[in-house]
Amino acid sequence: MLFPTFYKVTKSHKIEDFKYKIEVSLNPEHEIFKGHFPNNPVTPGVCMMQIIKELTQDICEVNLQLIQSNNIKFMALINPEVNPDLVLELDITKSETEVKVKNTTFFGETTALKLSSVYQIKK
Repeated sequence: MLFPTFYKVTKSHKIEDFKYKIEVSLNPEHEIFKGHFPNNPVTPGVCMMQIIKELTQDICEVNLQLIQSNNIKFMALINPEVNPDLVLELDITKSETEVKVKNTTFFGETTALKLSSVYQIKK
């Protein structure tokens, strides 16, 4: 985990083959939020992308390197003081050399993020 105290997985459900629903809780006290932004914390998009990568690595039990992201849509700001609990839906397709992920992230009924990524499997 790149930032060990940034978030924790609170629940993980396999919905069907290679489709997962994972609940995470952000740590609003993490130092990242002191710089992004003081007195008005917002979860950085790159941190959300890192969470998705880490969850995918854990599921697939491989090390990954991001090689492509597209259709990235940040649809709502994630303030960890207001909405620390997130639900990430991951649809994963794995081959011998790469992993493709389609993600939708929610807090409550609000869609916060949608993205598709391709990762190379690192040996």
